Amino acid sequence: MSGKKQPVSVLVVIYTVDFEVLLLERADYPNYWQSVTGSRDGDETLYETAVREVQEETGLLSHCYELSDWQMQNHYEIYPHWRHRYAEGVTQNVEHVFGLALPHRIEITLAPREHLNYQWLPLHEAAAKVFSPSNRDTLLKLKQVRKVR
Repeated sequence: MSGKKQPVSVLVVIYTVDFEVLLLERADYPNYWQSVTGSRDGDETLYETAVREVQEETGLLSHCYELSDWQMQNHYEIYPHWRHRYAEGVTQNVEHVFGLALPHRIEITLAPREHLNYQWLPLHEAAAKVFSPSNRDTLLKLKQVRKVR
């Protein structure tokens, strides 16, 4: 795919035990808030993708906390303004969901080329703020997923 993104990605919901959620503001689209996301590189596992994306986007080391694969997938159409990043004709993405549980809010180190700001919000406020429907739907499942673990 030479330089093109794979249509396989991760969504990592970073949250505290009190269900505060970390959101990041995209640098390429100010006021677009989201959880950590990113496409798989090469043949890395999805878990490796989640670990890499968390560290790149927040500076957090996942092995210091509880990173879990929620065994959930979101299938969605790639927004037209981002399709140029993928191979010709690719319009669909499969997003694999992970959660990273933290004991409390932690200072974040942003990747300046990717994000402008971050904020910790109560779960329902975070769900209302994200631009992506799959991110919103995933956030709204957080408490039920957490109970099962």
